[in-house]
Amino acid sequence: MTASRAARGFVAAKLFLVFILATIFSMPAHADAGFQRWIRDFRSVATSQGISGAVYDQAFRGITEPDPSVLEKARYQPEFRAEAWEYFDNRVQEAAIAEGRQKARELKPWLDRIERQFGVSRYILLAIWSIESNYGAALKRDNVMKSLPQALATLAYADKRRSKFARTQLIAALKILQNGDVRPDQLTSSWAGAMGHTQFIPTSYQAYGVDMDGDGRRDIWNSEPDALATAANLLRKNGWRSGETWGYEVLLPRGRKFPAGSMSLKRWGEIGVVRANGKAYPDSSRNAELKVPDGREGPSFLMTKNFFVIKRYNNSDKYALAVGLLADAIQGVGGLVNDWNRPFQRLSFSETQELQQRLGALGYYEGEIDGKIGGGSREAIRQFQARMGLTQDGHPSKEVLQRLRGR
Repeated sequence: MTASRAARGFVAAKLFLVFILATIFSMPAHADAGFQRWIRDFRSVATSQGISGAVYDQAFRGITEPDPSVLEKARYQPEFRAEAWEYFDNRVQEAAIAEGRQKARELKPWLDRIERQFGVSRYILLAIWSIESNYGAALKRDNVMKSLPQALATLAYADKRRSKFARTQLIAALKILQNGDVRPDQLTSSWAGAMGHTQFIPTSYQAYGVDMDGDGRRDIWNSEPDALATAANLLRKNGWRSGETWGYEVLLPRGRKFPAGSMSLKRWGEIGVVRANGKAYPDSSRNAELKVPDGREGPSFLMTKNFFVIKRYNNSDKYALAVGLLADAIQGVGGLVNDWNRPFQRLSFSETQELQQRLGALGYYEGEIDGKIGGGSREAIRQFQARMGLTQDGHPSKEVLQRLRGR
């Protein structure tokens, strides 16, 4: 064979291979047989608990594969893995505060009614709404919201730790659909099955859902009054104390150990634990528990009853504290005296957005310009730091932004 014939044969072989690969990758993915079997088998479980076959089939129409992004998110929960400064910087920031104040003005008549009926601070409700769904903006993002039946079926099928939870929540979700509170195409949720503006799991929705706007449906997906009233109802039924705070930032005397558990604010004051702003405790007879989420060198807090009621929403100290701090900021009171143990100088919200924009312009970052530092932002910062010969810590620092501006 001549060299030219061999070359033509090689090119033809490559073209054939490209054609085969293109054909393979253009074909629809095969349905996951095990997942499809799970959906078929669970149908009898659902119908035995009062779900009609028609509702079940409608909920799972077109769902053939588990959602891999659900399992990825299940492996990372920021409440338990993020550094304190990172968690709070992403949630208690200028944009969230400004929009919370705007929503307080827009929804004042509804918030007045909800506050009167349930006795829960409007600022706490606004803070929960911000943290749960960015005031509803997350409900419009396909990369955040999932098909609820698919998400819960994925967890039930592929996540042994959450299988029982997911099965229970899926039955509850199907009952919500069957009751007519939401259309099938609107039955969306987070990766763990949390629904609507204020992110209720289905069983909690069943227990606390409220039709605040009076249209006959407890619509936490589309009705802001329903969503906020449902959150207020959960807090009230779990013991919210109307007119009281969630806690106080305090100063700790150096060189002293403190008892675990709860005791009166009067007793805390007697052993030297005083409010950081210098004011007295309004009701020193109330009990409180000491929390130091960032160690004794960071901000310290005495948490009262309402803090632990917020934890019934999400059983995380960081979450409940973020709600309290953001609520105070929206109201225009509070503000930390001591800062978090942040190993760099914090950027403002607009500066953080600028940092993301500049990293994106250089090809390091492809995520949203949202002013929130997550895994994608940290990795982009590390890549830029490596290029510049800096310590690759991934911190959104003033130094990194200045270097980016210099580019």
